[in-house]
Amino acid sequence: MTKYIFVTGGVVSGLGKGITSASLGNLLKSRGLSVVNQKLDPYINVDPDTMNPFQHGEVFVTEDGATTDLDLGHYERFTGVNLRKDANVTTGSIYRKVIERERKGDYLGATVQVIPHITDEIKRRIKGVSNEVDVQITEIGGTVGDIEILPFLEAARQIRKEFGSENVMFVHVTLVPFIGPSTELKTKPTQHSVSMLRSYGISPDLIVLRSDRDLTDEIKSKVSLFCDVDLSNVINAPDLPDIYDVPIKMLEEGLDTAVDKRLSLNSGKPNLDSWRSMMSLKDGVNKNVEIAILGKYFGLPDSYMSVVESLKHACLQNKVNLSLHWIDADNFDVEELSKLHGVVIPGGFGYRGIEGKITAVEYLRKNKIPFLGICLGLQCAVIEFARNVCGISDANSSEFSQTTKNPVIDLLPNQNLEKDDVGASMRLGTYPCKIKEETMASYIYNNEIVYERHRHRYEVNNKFRNQLEENGLIFSGVSPDEDLVEMIEIKDHPYFVASQFHPEFKSRPWEPAPMFNSFIEASKKIEIPQKTIDDEAKVRD
Repeated sequence: MTKYIFVTGGVVSGLGKGITSASLGNLLKSRGLSVVNQKLDPYINVDPDTMNPFQHGEVFVTEDGATTDLDLGHYERFTGVNLRKDANVTTGSIYRKVIERERKGDYLGATVQVIPHITDEIKRRIKGVSNEVDVQITEIGGTVGDIEILPFLEAARQIRKEFGSENVMFVHVTLVPFIGPSTELKTKPTQHSVSMLRSYGISPDLIVLRSDRDLTDEIKSKVSLFCDVDLSNVINAPDLPDIYDVPIKMLEEGLDTAVDKRLSLNSGKPNLDSWRSMMSLKDGVNKNVEIAILGKYFGLPDSYMSVVESLKHACLQNKVNLSLHWIDADNFDVEELSKLHGVVIPGGFGYRGIEGKITAVEYLRKNKIPFLGICLGLQCAVIEFARNVCGISDANSSEFSQTTKNPVIDLLPNQNLEKDDVGASMRLGTYPCKIKEETMASYIYNNEIVYERHRHRYEVNNKFRNQLEENGLIFSGVSPDEDLVEMIEIKDHPYFVASQFHPEFKSRPWEPAPMFNSFIEASKKIEIPQKTIDDEAKVRD
């Protein structure tokens, strides 16, 4: 049967439970086991689709079109396993399902309560994701002590009781802070966190200690003693310069060995040779590429998590160092772009920053600076081309201007924003794209049909396609029925390519997304003046 590992967090949020869970999945896969990851999120939103990126970071899209927590991106990038919508569960989705069943009379008039009805639905979701894999790793979001995660902890406790402690284990990720004035590392927060977890009926089998430095054996022994966990099950996870170094560090700390022993997995020896070879590509690299992300969600770096990781993957394979700059589309000097090897304009929603992006696209097009547009980036490129090349001065998107007479970007067919839920009105998940021969897109993908993930509700308006094409815009990727534009490019430019889909969601460190890989390949060939952008110019909020 499937073995279950629940990962909880203590002391503070943002410790890296997602990276820990992903790294554990990576290590168990290297032992020859089949693994699936899952994330339980305690917020009451049904999904993160309508959540502000400033608060929650990016929305990650799965193959089957689920809009999920960004940790699922980490899981996929570390394990190579494509997840489904059942891999992300929220309090909102749980309560909605229970209320729907109550309205249908499924509970036969019973008083609907957190226990057993909410916890039973949580358990059903946890059990429904595994599909007979060897190990399921379920991360419980939030921090022990948060009121909203109590039903999830109770459900996890009940699963251990149901399946037996030999088939279920708990990993607790907690913080060991360094106190500067006294130059001491403190274990007391960890002790309190474990004590609180125990008050809910859960005793951790393994503790992962996050810290800003390596911990001494004395610190680990102290945690072992006061938290009643074997010393071999106390794992140090210090800050590292690259998140892809974490699996190797966890291997050295014995994380996978401890799990293998605790659950009697009897798996083979871990083999991270290919992972180490991948990481060795960084060795001896001395060339930098100056790449900017020009967007508007800069209050939280996680807002563009998959885009940043995709750039790292591409730079790793192209043997260059990524020097990343953040440019606020609302406040920048367009001449700054001349100091860059390339610019990415990623996805987004709403009018704010649009004119800045369109101005940037014009500068990149005219000055032959590599440009990669994603989703909204494609739409801005089409608007810019329509205005400045086709002469349609008031070209716009109906998303940004309700009164424009020339909506070169318009709603998808058969949509009604007044009737549909905001999230339900989007084109989500994986769709095929037919690549036009003898184009940059055909060089990038080397395939006639490719499959990429989407998250958008506006498209290139077909009424303008002939005019755009006659003036030199190339529709190098379209839907198989040729009704929807998927990719655009122009000739006589080092790299001017944009897609309606999101290639970043399928990028892996060992296999970069083709569009990002080719973008960095083109960018590293660009010669720019030897003058770096000062820190003040990197971000202007």
